[in-house]
Amino acid sequence: MTSKKLEFPKGFFWGAASASYQVEGNITNTDWAKAGRDGKVPVSDSGPDHYNRYEEDFDLAKLLGHNSHRLSVEWSRIEPEEGKFDQNEIEHYRKVLQALSDRGITPFVTIWHFTLPQWLADKGGIESGEFTKYFARYAKFVVCSLHEYCHRWATMNEPGVVASMGWVTGEWVPFKKNKFITLLFVINNLIKAHVEAYKAIKSCDLVTEVGVVHQNVYFHSNGNIFNKCIARIFNKFGNHYFLDRIKNNLDSIGLNYYMDCFFGKRKEVLEKTDMGWGIYPEGICHLLVGLKKYEKPIFVSEAGIADEADTKRGKYIKDLVYWMHKAVECGVPLKGYMYWSLTDNYEWAEGYKKRFGLIAIDYETKKRTIRNSAYEYKKICEDNALIIENK
Repeated sequence: MTSKKLEFPKGFFWGAASASYQVEGNITNTDWAKAGRDGKVPVSDSGPDHYNRYEEDFDLAKLLGHNSHRLSVEWSRIEPEEGKFDQNEIEHYRKVLQALSDRGITPFVTIWHFTLPQWLADKGGIESGEFTKYFARYAKFVVCSLHEYCHRWATMNEPGVVASMGWVTGEWVPFKKNKFITLLFVINNLIKAHVEAYKAIKSCDLVTEVGVVHQNVYFHSNGNIFNKCIARIFNKFGNHYFLDRIKNNLDSIGLNYYMDCFFGKRKEVLEKTDMGWGIYPEGICHLLVGLKKYEKPIFVSEAGIADEADTKRGKYIKDLVYWMHKAVECGVPLKGYMYWSLTDNYEWAEGYKKRFGLIAIDYETKKRTIRNSAYEYKKICEDNALIIENK
């Protein structure tokens, strides 16, 4: 048996990701918290209690060989009332970022990850004509307050998912189904919000890197010409509409990848995750190559699977890393990978049922247990390479 070492560029970032509402616990002043109280989505309670246990979680990340970590700050904590910013919460996030630095872990911070403060939701949320103003003000305040502790920012997470789940399927806040005209307005409002936030941040700190985190789906098809055209249309509008309109106000791109979408009759049968999503790691290579045209540094900011039994995760990570390396060989300026997620967490409309974490959480005791797949990923992180065994 021989082995092959697929090395990644020097300085590559390896780590995992999380988001404030999903892991911190006890966030009550948001549109999602209200939806939970109203019985429209599962209630988010103390959850993993990362707000109080972040040092323990970062110790585990360090143990697992991570040199980077993606997190978000919670808008409702920082601006609990319109125009009133809580310096105590800013100090909390300073401590969080310092804790990462103390462990040699580089932070990547997302300024807004889905949840809105209740005061803003009451004003219409993203549909509000003033959303852009509020968002740019908040983004500038966060970066001006924390720029000494973090130099890599994303304005928002998955704007297309926010829009489609909230205004097409109606499964997420604000639960509006098949509102396609409103959907276009919402997406364009988010585009304006990113651009204005980018400019506002640069007025505060010109040297920091400001990007966006975008979820892309790999749309492909069989040989039927009609199916090929449909796949191209979905790729153009689903994966690139937003990015094409912000490309001049963008320093880097975060790619979130979870699934592919095949048009036509598919020959192979895909293994499924606990979310019911087909496992297709090859798709990430095609998406990364598709992002190459923007000539920006690219990070895989999320990619992971729900796998409570932990029987598929290790292989999935290795396969995903293999296809990321293929993208690097194609000249893609890929700079890092953050597995979703570091710990089990609140998975939006699914609540705490689905287990994505490298680290399992006992929600009763808050005990952390490292899954076996996390050690498989640890070897990749520490080697900065994937070792392939050839028979």
